[in-house]
Amino acid sequence: MKWMRVVIGVVLAGLTAACGNEQNYLHSVYMLVDTSGTYAEQVGKAKNVVNYLLGTLQPGDSLAVARVKSRSFTERDIVAKVSLNSDPLQVNSQKRAFAEKINKFAKSAQSGKGSRYTDISGGIIQAAEFLRETGAGRKTIIIFSDMQEELDYKTVRDFPIKLDGIRIIALNVTKLDTDNMDPRRYLSRLEWWEERALAAGATEWKVVNDMEHLDRMFSRRG
Repeated sequence: MKWMRVVIGVVLAGLTAACGNEQNYLHSVYMLVDTSGTYAEQVGKAKNVVNYLLGTLQPGDSLAVARVKSRSFTERDIVAKVSLNSDPLQVNSQKRAFAEKINKFAKSAQSGKGSRYTDISGGIIQAAEFLRETGAGRKTIIIFSDMQEELDYKTVRDFPIKLDGIRIIALNVTKLDTDNMDPRRYLSRLEWWEERALAAGATEWKVVNDMEHLDRMFSRRG
């Protein structure tokens, strides 16, 4: 009986390790889309990004898309989310339904008035919570924004945030008129966000502005 208990213990330990390894291979992505001010005009491009992501994610992976507006630390701003099934037929159906939601969101954002403020930090905090709950081994936050954060006086975001084990990708970081007059504004803005992300425990900070080569988002170089 003793040897049987030992064998059962070894088998259970192996199953636990296998489950843990399976989780480590899963990828969870949370994409923040800026809908504030004039950047709302860029939202149409976000559809191409979502289509690319849907094409790269595998069964078991997760994807969520949320809007960034005046205050973004809320699940109500999640436009669409999905955990892909293991059945390929169901996966195709899930991807089509997700793409339809994003199309409706893009049309609404472009035809409506952009929000007055831009709470990028709140969106990042919400994204980190979502990614941790998925239990995926690979976690990525994509921020589709000019990275110019503007908060109203009631919104508090100047405190440390936790991004342990999460990769951050700033995508389509358009230049403001003030950046054109003084490029140092643009460079210092990106440097500030990079320092903040890495100090919060992010494994990587990357800026990708070439929308024709979205494959560079997940490459370790470029």
